[in-house]
Amino acid sequence: MELLDLALRITVSLVLGAAVGFERQLRSRTAGLRTNALVSLGAALFVIMGAFSFTGVEADPTRVAAQIVSGIGFLGAGVIMKQGASISGLNTAATLWASAAVGALAGGGMLIIAVAGTAAIVLSNILLRPLGRLLDRVGGSATREPVATEYEFVVRSAAAAEVAVRSQVVAALQQPAFTVHSLEANDIAPGEVELTARLVAFERNDGALEAAIADIVPVPEVTSVRWRASELRGED
Repeated sequence: MELLDLALRITVSLVLGAAVGFERQLRSRTAGLRTNALVSLGAALFVIMGAFSFTGVEADPTRVAAQIVSGIGFLGAGVIMKQGASISGLNTAATLWASAAVGALAGGGMLIIAVAGTAAIVLSNILLRPLGRLLDRVGGSATREPVATEYEFVVRSAAAAEVAVRSQVVAALQQPAFTVHSLEANDIAPGEVELTARLVAFERNDGALEAAIADIVPVPEVTSVRWRASELRGED
């Protein structure tokens, strides 16, 4: 019966961790289905080890759980990224920390509380996201700090003129407002090439990008130009 109970705890921790990770995977976050499932499972296994593996001494799984709380911080720190003024990964790190708590609860046999905790985590990630955006809008743009923005700038041109068009694109994007992260070329059709530039601005500046486009459009070999912007708000 004890083996059945332990198997149930392990299974529940894995399923609940996967449930938390499922929502993260749908949003294409760094730590998704497998990561959260493994964090929850690992926490459960550590708690089970602390409670049952040592014979002849007084078992104290709470000491193992305390080490999980601090140890998971190292894993969470790995998903926090700073890019300019923007910090991303904080919510992912917090979700991993909460997944470890769910696994520890399941490993300790508190399955109902673990299920309730999982539901609370998933609902928080789903419901509080639009609420946070609503509060941002209510606060007004005048009180906000500048938001770093990532731009994707795509230019199609004749393959024979790739070198000349590439030079023109680089020259047009050499502006103080932008930091160019990458520039790649891909053949998309016979005789046609697509140049994709990815750049980041400390503060959103669509006007500067439109000015760069104005320098590219008159080039005869250019067949199309498009761009998109993604604000780096540090959410994940």
